[in-house]
Amino acid sequence: MFKLEEIPMFSALGESYLKELQNNIHIKHFTKDSIVFYEGDLSDYLHILMEGSVKLYKTSPKGSQIQINRFNAPGLIAEFACFEQEPFPATCEFVTDGAIGLLHFDKLIEYLNQPKFSLELIKSLTGKVMLLSALVHKETILSSEAKVADLMIKKVAIFNRLKNNEIASILNLTPETFSRIMTKFKKEGIVSVEKHEVTILNEDALYNIIETNTMKDCTNCIADFKAKIGYMG
Repeated sequence: MFKLEEIPMFSALGESYLKELQNNIHIKHFTKDSIVFYEGDLSDYLHILMEGSVKLYKTSPKGSQIQINRFNAPGLIAEFACFEQEPFPATCEFVTDGAIGLLHFDKLIEYLNQPKFSLELIKSLTGKVMLLSALVHKETILSSEAKVADLMIKKVAIFNRLKNNEIASILNLTPETFSRIMTKFKKEGIVSVEKHEVTILNEDALYNIIETNTMKDCTNCIADFKAKIGYMG
């Protein structure tokens, strides 16, 4: 059973406070692909991800999704909008079955005079600012190849767990573009794919793609690696 103390912000509160808060949470269950809230909606509730995984995304004027991030339980969603009483800046959708706990804003206000609680709240909000900064960097600086290389270095397990179209969505790439990049990586001996499992063969090449923001300047790096392993291509 989910417990509030699993979330750092609430773990700073005493047992009596936690029990009171737990009793005031309304739990809603969702199926995969269900919308929790839409960009622009208003709410007086803090949304607590209790089970499952969600994605947050903005919608462009042309109707395409720009994915911001994915979150797994347990955690808080869009807490800034709750505390600032602002519309949600993005749409929240479940990518699995799951559950959301709704805690009214008035209940949270009562605990802001608790120093540890306030400190953990600040940490949570700061963490979300860092995520936004990373998104801006990824979307405005990194090339498509560099996006794939960056995710592969940080979370290669995703490539073995999710379908190609899901990974493309995370990177805000079309499935065709993602597939084309993976084909390039395989052709150049940067990765291998056997039975849908991705193995990194040349990590230096991936780092070089990120640093140079292109595969064109990666030629020497790949050639050096092939020479080291006696590649006969």
